[in-house]
Amino acid sequence: MTILLFGASSQVGQLLSDRPDVVTLSRADADLRDPARCARIIETARVDAVINAAAFTDIDGAETARATASVVNARAPAAMARAAALVGIPLVHLSCAEVFSGKGRLPWRPEHTPAPIQVYGASRLSGEEAVRAAGGTHAIVRTSWVHSAHGHNVLRSVLRAGRARRHLTLSNAEQGSPTPAAALADAACHIAQALIKTPSKSGTYHYAGREGVSRAEFARAIFEAAEMDVAVANAAASSWHHGAPRPKNGQLDASLTKEVFGLEPPDWSTTLPSLVRLTQATRRAA
Repeated sequence: MTILLFGASSQVGQLLSDRPDVVTLSRADADLRDPARCARIIETARVDAVINAAAFTDIDGAETARATASVVNARAPAAMARAAALVGIPLVHLSCAEVFSGKGRLPWRPEHTPAPIQVYGASRLSGEEAVRAAGGTHAIVRTSWVHSAHGHNVLRSVLRAGRARRHLTLSNAEQGSPTPAAALADAACHIAQALIKTPSKSGTYHYAGREGVSRAEFARAIFEAAEMDVAVANAAASSWHHGAPRPKNGQLDASLTKEVFGLEPPDWSTTLPSLVRLTQATRRAA
């Protein structure tokens, strides 16, 4: 079995680059700003499944780069999904919690109605809708607060801020489900394999950390694991972001994914210390 993965430089892509059953495509290989080329690659690749881990993820930048966000996050997945359906292989498309409004306190379930509050979330929702409309075997996998030792993510941002300042003010109202990228990468491959065997499992799923936490609480956990003396003050609204609004509730309920695919939600608190150490070692070696 061979999986074709779009997004070699993404957090998920970097973690899957050494797997013998995964062929990763970089932006140079497949630029999502050219959806037709992405479709042609799928049509001629002779693989068993496709994972799309690539996206325009600059939430603030999407407010002004609307056309680019739309092409990368909506039109490209649409072209991928149609091509995958044409050749009869499953597509696993990674999406995000930003498709929801962020209202309420309970974790979002896949059947809840999306209502994005910024351009980025709207573009990701359009991509989801296009994948479904293509009519092929697929899994849309929404996730939240993905973090690893590489790339741009909340873990690295918090550590960078802590090195620059000893006092931070972060939201204790903004909630998410921290998701280790390694667990998400394994889950995406597992789901792709399952869809090859059982196409009827197509649908929309959530895969995210089992325990919801606020921005402030997650930062404290990171600094504790890093043994950094940084004070984190609670605030009703975080000063962390200065552009597009963020959903206050980005928690995701992954129980359906466990039921259908047998995948346990990852426990981010147990993997965080080793990830922090790896992130620090990677920075020292750079």
